[in-house]
Amino acid sequence: MGGLLVTVEGVEGSGKTTVTQLLAEWLRQKGMTVTVTAEPGGTPIGAHIRKLLADFGERTAWAEAFLFLADRTEHVSRLIRPALERGEIVLCDRFTDSTIAYQAFGLGLPLYVLSELNRIATNGLVPDLTLLLDIAPEIGLQRVQNKTVFEQRDLHFHHRVRWGYLWLARQEPNRIKVVDASQPLEVVVSKAQQFVEEALRRWR
Repeated sequence: MGGLLVTVEGVEGSGKTTVTQLLAEWLRQKGMTVTVTAEPGGTPIGAHIRKLLADFGERTAWAEAFLFLADRTEHVSRLIRPALERGEIVLCDRFTDSTIAYQAFGLGLPLYVLSELNRIATNGLVPDLTLLLDIAPEIGLQRVQNKTVFEQRDLHFHHRVRWGYLWLARQEPNRIKVVDASQPLEVVVSKAQQFVEEALRRWR
């Protein structure tokens, strides 16, 4: 049996990293083998791309998109697919939906082109479950302490990103489950665990 790919998405400050780590601890306590990773990053090349994206704001929208796609193709081939082939649960902080939300809805690049490039970069890999931690950008941005070029973009950009995520959730309700991330952390984690439990039952 192959593994299970769970991705965690959301605007800046939605709590993705915290929820991902808590889900990993919970699954390991159940005796499951879990690989935790994130985009951009997750591989040596990805770490360099992550630094480029965080530190250098002067780039075209397409340059930004292709950097994320380069990171993703390396990430999938070197880390995610091997873990899935070993039968592990992979928890990934950001994946293909981020490209659609940020570069298509946020920066205005063509949706259909980015969707096809995502398919090429992942060789058709689609998450089994995506948890969308939804929160108003005004609240999320207040939570962020170390701001990168992404958090420094104007509020209209972040609202477009959120709208893009919610649009994706409407297109794929069976895969993308929306969690209200403005709630207390324990409530958010509990809801996320419920969705993961449902995915695990289907997986088993």
